[in-house]
Amino acid sequence: MARTLRTDRGLDRLVNFSDATVAIAITLLLLPLVDVAVDIDRMSLGDLLNENVGRLIAFFVSFIVISRLWMSHHGLFEATRTYSTRVLQLNFVWLASIAFLPFSSNLIAQTAHDRGVNALYIGTIAMASLSMTAMQWTIWRDPDLVRSDGRPMLHPVDGTVTFIALVVALVGAVIVPSTGPFWLFLLIPAGWVSSALERRFHAADGWRATPPEADPDDA
Repeated sequence: MARTLRTDRGLDRLVNFSDATVAIAITLLLLPLVDVAVDIDRMSLGDLLNENVGRLIAFFVSFIVISRLWMSHHGLFEATRTYSTRVLQLNFVWLASIAFLPFSSNLIAQTAHDRGVNALYIGTIAMASLSMTAMQWTIWRDPDLVRSDGRPMLHPVDGTVTFIALVVALVGAVIVPSTGPFWLFLLIPAGWVSSALERRFHAADGWRATPPEADPDDA
């Protein structure tokens, strides 16, 4: 088992730092749209939105992506009572991916038909998914890291299926660059598959959550 760092303050700092990084990344997504807002004095709102439709799509897609990634991160650490050095390292890889996403999002807003840009954008999301999945499996396999009622909140199979779907999307976007980030729609059927597999996985694990008050860490 991984060597753990057993301080509540350390876990709080890890989560708070991660939340702050996500908040900054989401804010940075909006900056390209803020910059073009000054053009409203020379064109109508409809023309302004039409001229920047690529930026708008990139913002909303990336906002949804970061939101989903944060929800996974939030659920993971809701299930966690402490953390290990490995979890800390993987979390920094995850944060690096989140922090880099506004840059790749801005690139794909300029052109969604370039192989390199497609690879960078989807690859950034895939790296965030991979690091999250690695954290999920690391915590799943180490009972010292999990709350007594936290195991059902872990979703390592879902993360694995999501990462595989993102790799397929990455390859597809490189082979057929004209489709750009629309390959990310593969995540919808991937979600259906992962939900079914997650149910079987947890059933095979035979886990039954105990009441929250049974956790000595909550006393």
